[in-house]
Amino acid sequence: MSSLFQDLKIIDLSTVLAGPSVTTFFAELGAKVIKVENKRVPDVTRSWKLSNEDQDNPVSAYFSSVNYRKEYVQLDLKVESDHQKLLELIKDADVLVANFKKGDEEKLGITDHQLRSINPKLIIGKISGFGLESDRVAYDLILQAETGFMSMNGTPESGPVKMPVALIDVLAGHQLKEGLLVALMERSKSNSVRTVSVSLYDAAVCSLINQASNYLMAGHVPKRIGSLHPNIAPYGEIFITQDNASLTLAIGSDVHFQKLCGILKIGNLTEDERFKSNPDRVKNRTVLFDVLQLEIQKWDAPELLEELLEQHVPAGIIKDLREVFQETMAKRLIREEEIDGKETIRVSSVAFKLS
Repeated sequence: MSSLFQDLKIIDLSTVLAGPSVTTFFAELGAKVIKVENKRVPDVTRSWKLSNEDQDNPVSAYFSSVNYRKEYVQLDLKVESDHQKLLELIKDADVLVANFKKGDEEKLGITDHQLRSINPKLIIGKISGFGLESDRVAYDLILQAETGFMSMNGTPESGPVKMPVALIDVLAGHQLKEGLLVALMERSKSNSVRTVSVSLYDAAVCSLINQASNYLMAGHVPKRIGSLHPNIAPYGEIFITQDNASLTLAIGSDVHFQKLCGILKIGNLTEDERFKSNPDRVKNRTVLFDVLQLEIQKWDAPELLEELLEQHVPAGIIKDLREVFQETMAKRLIREEEIDGKETIRVSSVAFKLS
């Protein structure tokens, strides 16, 4: 698919994660992406390094994760000659992506009107924290806190916990990709151009999906229940096998539960009034966990998983990233590239396949 957008030129003025992830998506599909960084203060994620990374290297693993197949240009848009260089780059561009704070576009002379005065066909994509009218500084952690995610994540003992990836940035990036694809389709049909804007806040709230409806329809305010699912059981419980592996189940139907009990040789459990239906199992999930754990601990994980998968029972062994990237399926998604003389590695921004 690397030639899919080979005629598309994109100017990336964005920093951190959400915006760069969008332009990396298009670059991986063949678009020409020029990432313009402030020559005085380049993308801050170049400096977001692990303690064991080379502190003198201009590229970090974090930066590499969302910057791939791009050309890099350093400009100071407050300097007239550099400002003109940017405008030259924009003259024949198709898309521009930015995440400037409120008021910065005016200060730098790159408002929508100014850009389209030199390129009337330019589609503009913008990412903000709390909307284009807010000047509030927003990082993923703050959005996870203020949109309900942290309140639901964790256990009663842990208190609120952020997710270990910048999930809200990722979600906003996906929203902007979709919006830009719609704008490109519209331009191809009618020659009209759009500015597509996405806020981290809107992307986060729109991603609450079933948890939002649980509250809006049933008044249910989710509590921290670890990996457990509020509507399904057993789902998310973590069982320890005989060989000390951690295994989890996603029993989404009565049929799954019947098959699970059959494999564990406790088929009579399906007739127990406490566990006959999913609502019964949700109500009595603690007792059910204890019963299942007694049986699961008699198995080694590979043998039990093989039996479960053979019967199409949703189950998985909890793996760390070392184990994940030993898998052939994960290895296929690794992408390598040299940036500023450094070998960089990341996973693909494209998960779909066209056939």
